[in-house]
Amino acid sequence: MKLSERLNTICSLIPSGSRLADIGSDHALLPTYAVMEGRAVSAVAGEVNQGPYDAACRQVAEAGLANKVEVRLGDGLAAIQPGEVDVVAIAGMGGALIVRILTEGKEKLDGVKRLILQPNVGEDLVRRWLLEEGWLLTSETILEEDGKIYEILTGDRSSSAEEENARLYADTTVGQPPVNLDREQLLEFGPFLVREASPVFRDKWAGEISKLQRVAGSMGRSDSEEAKGKREALERHIEFLKEVLVCLPKDKPLSN
Repeated sequence: MKLSERLNTICSLIPSGSRLADIGSDHALLPTYAVMEGRAVSAVAGEVNQGPYDAACRQVAEAGLANKVEVRLGDGLAAIQPGEVDVVAIAGMGGALIVRILTEGKEKLDGVKRLILQPNVGEDLVRRWLLEEGWLLTSETILEEDGKIYEILTGDRSSSAEEENARLYADTTVGQPPVNLDREQLLEFGPFLVREASPVFRDKWAGEISKLQRVAGSMGRSDSEEAKGKREALERHIEFLKEVLVCLPKDKPLSN
């Protein structure tokens, strides 16, 4: 059984011996592989739609793991019970939807020690939720696969989360010449990712700048004062993103 690089990276973040819930599991590839590799001793594959649920059931049955991987039909964290799992993975959906799932099912996170979250867009929304809900962001991974760029965020329960998050998101300086980043900007870029400044990270933000420039160009066709104000704010943000990107090192990680 072979996973994509994205799913394999997520699997590597599951502590050995975990009880895993994979929400929006699709074909149950991740929980099946995690159990086969010993990362998880048991797993729940949650799926809200009947078609993917049926596909997941077939996958688990073909792997001979029906006694260790349970496929359940349910919306978000409704597929699990409090205290049933200690790791929750949610991957392959928008950041706003991931936040909704976590917020609506917050009581189901009792006993969960780690969240592994891979939003397709809206990564800043997920970081903000982790911060505001007292989870410690412990790692960020960015990778490119099949022409798409993915960010994988790991949040852990920690008794020192408040003070550690305060350090993680404290105003900092990166690049050369130096650029100052505040909490909001670190939430946007990712505090680990912007310090590492990998080639994939730079590619992502070069692409984001191009998208925003197209948006600003389309806004330029309106003469209303509201549209003009929004366009000017967007153009200032684009210039800031360009400044950060130019200052990041091209060949080695940043140091504080």
